[in-house]
Amino acid sequence: MKIARIRHADGESWGVVDVEAEKVQPLRGEIADWGQAASEGRAEFEYDGPALPLGSVRLLAPMTPTTTIVGVGMNYWTHLEKLGVTERPATTQGFLKPRTAIIGHEEELAYPRITEQLDYEVELVVVLARPVSGPGDNLTDAVLGYTVGNDVSARDTPSPLGGFDLFSMKALNKATPVGPWITTKDEFGGSGQIDVEISLRVNGEQRQCDRTKKMIWSLDECIDYVARRMDLEAGDLLFTGTTNGVAFEDGRWLVPGDVVEAEVEGVGVLRNTVGPRP
Repeated sequence: MKIARIRHADGESWGVVDVEAEKVQPLRGEIADWGQAASEGRAEFEYDGPALPLGSVRLLAPMTPTTTIVGVGMNYWTHLEKLGVTERPATTQGFLKPRTAIIGHEEELAYPRITEQLDYEVELVVVLARPVSGPGDNLTDAVLGYTVGNDVSARDTPSPLGGFDLFSMKALNKATPVGPWITTKDEFGGSGQIDVEISLRVNGEQRQCDRTKKMIWSLDECIDYVARRMDLEAGDLLFTGTTNGVAFEDGRWLVPGDVVEAEVEGVGVLRNTVGPRP
């Protein structure tokens, strides 16, 4: 099933989306209340009024004010090769994003004033159904489902110690699209092994395309990396890395007016337009 965060006449809530019927059924409660059942395909919801036309609601980023956003990188070898990496890294690399960085489907993607090299990165994003604390096996048992992320990055942010300043690169205000909804884990077989296509287009031209089976680090390993360092809660988001084809490889940076479409097979298309340069 597909579950979205929506804004409608009565406020904000989660809702079950029927894409074919173009309807959305508002729900009561939060992910902690119904997420584990939904991850297994069980609709154990308390509904909140009648179904609404999908066109009458605004699709928000699938998160709440308590959501923590974590990213892991260096997860597709094709991407690392293009960046000049010659040896497999011993571990992934993590970072946090502020909630102020996140925008939803069809929201304007801000062009931050600190950069002239604005890049795109399509990613599979994991949404948790329940808390995870510490390392363990089969951590994807805690996953509600998956959504689409575009980890937009500023590439001209050097660190005084060499490499990139990850804070300046990743914590860009209103510049990280996520959405349009969550597709629950049961639709992908229910296990931690997921093989779907991820792709990204700029103004209709395909720039990125790969499959999640080519990840260096599995979803269990990505969650384990984070859980060894911090507790995770229901509704938290985990970006799982991007593939090759980013603008850093050829200098075709995003510019104002570009329409960026990130897509994950089985989830949907996340569309945003780049706003004006300050």
